[in-house]
Amino acid sequence: MNPLENIRVVLVGTLYTGNVGSACRAMANMGLRHLRLAAPNLQNSWDEGERLAVHATDIMNAREEFATLEEAVADCVAVVGTTAREGLYRQHAKAPRDAAAEILEKAATGPVAIVFGREDKGLLNEEIAQCTHLLRIPVDEGYTSLNLSQAVLITAYELFSATGRYMPPHEKSAAAPQAQKAQLMKNWAQMLLEIGFMKEEQRDHFMQGFQRLFSRGICTKDDAALMLGVARQVGWAVRNRGA
Repeated sequence: MNPLENIRVVLVGTLYTGNVGSACRAMANMGLRHLRLAAPNLQNSWDEGERLAVHATDIMNAREEFATLEEAVADCVAVVGTTAREGLYRQHAKAPRDAAAEILEKAATGPVAIVFGREDKGLLNEEIAQCTHLLRIPVDEGYTSLNLSQAVLITAYELFSATGRYMPPHEKSAAAPQAQKAQLMKNWAQMLLEIGFMKEEQRDHFMQGFQRLFSRGICTKDDAALMLGVARQVGWAVRNRGA
């Protein structure tokens, strides 16, 4: 099972539908699908929310609404609160990256709530008291306040990254063998001699420089084949320029 399916993003006392829509977009980016609103205090229409959700309106439209945070997290095996503030009841907060593995372990056993507070006040102490874990996103101490959807995105990103599901792109071409690289150096040297870039007695000096350059950038068979083609074509053009 994908543990992200058990993550419930819970927004408490949210004021603006635009933040809800933006949070939905952030959730969709990171594979989260379940949104809950606890005691929403929305000050505007859902038009802005729909506009900012872009292609994640399905998450917004499927949201669940609860009168209290207690009701919103009643079925959860862990309740992870987020806070920018410090204090006696918040000093055990971890960075999302440090807590992500533990959160996913909990999510493998049942629903886990990731709780975000109001845009203007965050989570109140009585709401913090309902949380089993706390997160604090590392930011510059000169300005610690994050937009609600930004906080959702950063937290969701760390959870998504911790799943290991993302596979970075890789070269489609295999690594260039040494024989191909050696042939490239020979062809390149001959081409440079033919176009008058260097003289025979300068070959070793210049080719050591090109060897250093190519060793940092010619990594795959396709890379080497491209540069070999350049050397061959330039050589052909020089030999046939008077024809």
